[in-house]
Amino acid sequence: MAQEPTKTTVKAGGPVEPAEDDVEKFLVEQKTLEAHRHELIKELLKQKEAAIKAFDEKLARLGYEGEHAQKRTHHKHNDEKKPE
Repeated sequence: MAQEPTKTTVKAGGPVEPAEDDVEKFLVEQKTLEAHRHELIKELLKQKEAAIKAFDEKLARLGYEGEHAQKRTHHKHNDEKKPE
């Protein structure tokens, strides 16, 4: 009978460096995405501020006085009530 060559098993995992490279790559991607996210938020806030400013200017042109405007109500004030 012919002997078959014995097979040696090699444990998976290999060198540690490729796993560290993957982690570093992931962390760099996360930092890049977070920075991009912050830039998008800043841009959105600038757009929101510009839109609010434009809206306030339109209201001012229409005569809206903001906080100093008299509030309308359906309730009668004490001085407006008819005496009984």
